[in-house]
Amino acid sequence: MADKEQLAAVRVAVDEVDDQIVTLIARRERLIRIAGTLKGDDAEVRAPGRVERIIEHVRSAAEKKDIDPDIVESTYRAMISGFIELELKVHKENS
Repeated sequence: MADKEQLAAVRVAVDEVDDQIVTLIARRERLIRIAGTLKGDDAEVRAPGRVERIIEHVRSAAEKKDIDPDIVESTYRAMISGFIELELKVHKENS
């Protein structure tokens, strides 16, 4: 029975973390929408060099926090990909 109670508590904590992550993603989206209006062309939106600098930064941050940098990188690559598509759309609408 204790295991089920612990699992339930862990799930509640995970849900709370997910809510915090969604809040931060919403903040990131607002910033990306602004950035999309400020860039000159699609190449500036895609910015592969910038993407790799972000990946290096978050991998380093993960290592400092002693968490798996591969998980952080794959999460960020998926998120960045989605945000690039959004930013391209915003950029096109404002061109």
